[in-house]
Amino acid sequence: MNHTPRFRTVLGCTLLVLSLGAVATGCGGPDGHPLSEKPYDAADQVSLNAPKGDAKANPDKPLEIVAKGGDARITDVTVTDAAGHHLAGELAADGARWRSTAPLAAGARYTVKVATEDEDGAPGSRTLDFETSPVKRNLSVTFGPKAGKYGVGQPITAELSAPVKDRAARAVVERGLKVRSSPAAEGSWHWVDDKKLHFRPREYWPANASVSVSSTLDGIKVGNKLYGGPVKPLKITTGDRLEAIADAGTHHMTVLRNGEEIKTIPVTTGKPGFSTRNGTKVILEKQQFVRMRGTSVGIAAGSSEGYDLPVYWATRVTWSGEYVHAAPWSVGSQGSANVSHGCVGMSTDNAEWFFDTVREGDIVKVVNSGGEDMDPFGNGFGDWNLDWAKWRQGSALVGPSEDGGGQVEAARLRPQV
Repeated sequence: MNHTPRFRTVLGCTLLVLSLGAVATGCGGPDGHPLSEKPYDAADQVSLNAPKGDAKANPDKPLEIVAKGGDARITDVTVTDAAGHHLAGELAADGARWRSTAPLAAGARYTVKVATEDEDGAPGSRTLDFETSPVKRNLSVTFGPKAGKYGVGQPITAELSAPVKDRAARAVVERGLKVRSSPAAEGSWHWVDDKKLHFRPREYWPANASVSVSSTLDGIKVGNKLYGGPVKPLKITTGDRLEAIADAGTHHMTVLRNGEEIKTIPVTTGKPGFSTRNGTKVILEKQQFVRMRGTSVGIAAGSSEGYDLPVYWATRVTWSGEYVHAAPWSVGSQGSANVSHGCVGMSTDNAEWFFDTVREGDIVKVVNSGGEDMDPFGNGFGDWNLDWAKWRQGSALVGPSEDGGGQVEAARLRPQV
């Protein structure tokens, strides 16, 4: 009787070989058909490359199961961990060998079930357990921002405890970092540098959505002797879609809620030499009071451009010091001229309204300014200034990173008016 071996995909990884010693019994059921017989113990017919006794298997080696003696062949192999996850593997066409195709998890316990048939077609089986050795080097991940409610422009961040430079290792990390939103939104990770990733949707998050972030990297091999560790999950929610568009050319800022205009405010933006950055920015924090000094942005004290001012209702959009804030000293220019040192200034009443209306993660977009463009990384969240194609190029699962995964220097926290 000639049976074709079955193929099954399972989950795990590592090379172990251990003799499955036991007794093989005869075949033939009550009706004389070999397949009607209860499977015999196939311990003498298969071997597994795992250590014996209490020794732990090396998770860096593949798992391999071999049919011995030539009088039987393997027809099926199932390898599962304690959580029920399957280890992927391939069975040779002649049933002589099964080998894992995915890495084993470190510090895990596996159950192996092997099905065989002898030269007469009678079925055999063997089950055994083994454990893999724990890891010596864990990769931990910290998700951001903190749990809470944010605007629809808020990126998700992942800070790694160790640098990951190899492209294949980065792909493992990305596959293990799960982001789910309800309603659903298409999105992707982008490597900012070797230790930091950002995740954003193709468009902004849906309004009033729930976003959960988790990891399946625990015990998974990332790179050379580097394995994922346990990661604390994160959940955030979004509010309405709030967008403020500051037009440096018309000297007005329009605020939209879910696409509908709710207020237009006369403003002043950066004057020549101090022009406000063009582009989309994400609100980083809100401060009811900030002391703003020109010296913090390189303006000499006592010079014609120097300043030292108490500023109220300050909404930060860059770490280098751009805010949307109250500027009662420039009310005469608001709506007609740009006279600030880079911030978006407005009346105290309008600044307080804006402060109370927006939250972290909401969008402030500056257009028609003579300033430079907003940096995508390193000075706040400029993620939305990359189009979707370039954003996707920063994923190890798609194509080479646009910026080569270079390091980003953190800007100093400094206010500018």
